[in-house]
Amino acid sequence: MITRLDPQRRNAQPRIVPGAEAVFGHLLRISRALAGHLDFQAAIQSVSAELGDVLPHDHLDVCLLGSGGNIHAAYEAGLHTDWSLNPHPVPVSGSPIRRILLGQEEAMVTGDATRDPRFGFEGAFNHPIFDQNLRSRVHAAMLVRGEVIGAFSCSKHDADFYGEDDMTLARHVGEMLAPYFYALRASQDARRLAIEEAEGRAREEGLREGALRLTEELERERQRIGMDLHDQTLADLTRIVRRLEALREGSPAPESLSPTIEGLHRCVGELRRIIDDARPNVLELFGFAEGVEDFLGRALFDAGVEWRLDDASGGLVDTLDPALRLAVFRIVQEAVNNAARHAEPSLIEVRVAGGRDGTLRVEVRDDGIGFAPIPQRRRVGGIRNMQTRARLISASFFLDRQPGGRGTLMSLVLPVASGAAVAS
Repeated sequence: MITRLDPQRRNAQPRIVPGAEAVFGHLLRISRALAGHLDFQAAIQSVSAELGDVLPHDHLDVCLLGSGGNIHAAYEAGLHTDWSLNPHPVPVSGSPIRRILLGQEEAMVTGDATRDPRFGFEGAFNHPIFDQNLRSRVHAAMLVRGEVIGAFSCSKHDADFYGEDDMTLARHVGEMLAPYFYALRASQDARRLAIEEAEGRAREEGLREGALRLTEELERERQRIGMDLHDQTLADLTRIVRRLEALREGSPAPESLSPTIEGLHRCVGELRRIIDDARPNVLELFGFAEGVEDFLGRALFDAGVEWRLDDASGGLVDTLDPALRLAVFRIVQEAVNNAARHAEPSLIEVRVAGGRDGTLRVEVRDDGIGFAPIPQRRRVGGIRNMQTRARLISASFFLDRQPGGRGTLMSLVLPVASGAAVAS
């Protein structure tokens, strides 16, 4: 079915309509102009240039339906409006030409779209019509195998400019453009799918490699704990047992027990240190800020490094899943240890803040000598561990020199609503 308004074009100036042969020649030139264009915008520009003599227009666009037919995007020539400048596809239900996109009309023509109720229904995304004064309009469906894939449209500022002949020509142009734009859309969809699949494989491979490195690091950590227990705690306990065996034969004087008691105190303290390193009890009992504060005090006291902790998040970290919170703590722990061991700092600062965009930001800054580029470093395990942990919790990780080349900044940005699984 075809509908139109103002069929007599009463107020329009007389216009010479090209004959069939001239129209056919322009259609052939349009077909040749399309060849070789691999993007929508270049294609629509070539159509506009060749169509100007037979179908004059101030604005021309091709509207293409997206997958599922629920949304559409426009590509314009001449005047550019919010129909194409909108960064997101628009629902078909709000399109001024939804009757065509839904298959209810094959073509439409109007003498004044600013007055035509078909273009002014409630919720219509039609303000470009009024903003650009696109009064006279002609539209035609673009069909492939009987299915509507989009619509071809031309507009003029003048009222009552287009008539039945223009609508017929618009239908021919729509029929000619439909297979080309359908193939172009399919090609772009295929490229986008290939990119998404490649990115998915890269993420999967990155996570696999990251998990492998993290597993290796955990194994090294287990070995370190075993060596600490063997070299220090076990040796102390062995000496204490020998002293007790020597004292067992007689009645020891109280002062002879002092070295043994002191040794036991050392063993208990060492065991507590090892246990806290392996499982931060302060973090679990009192929260993130207290856990970081306890760690900073223990880790930097012997090194003579000053530290500051600023938690402006209102305890946001403690609202996270325990495994997620522990992963953030481990990243902070690694960043502080790296700075203390390699950067020769006098001050290390840890800052925690919640962003207005629904993110958690954690920063570790130092005023040390910075770090060498990766190719010049002998060990990059700590940085890789931080990158891996960040990737496993879907957080953004950033590490760079501070402005002026003095000191290092580690920044971690985590979407607090993320439900990412964590491997800690």
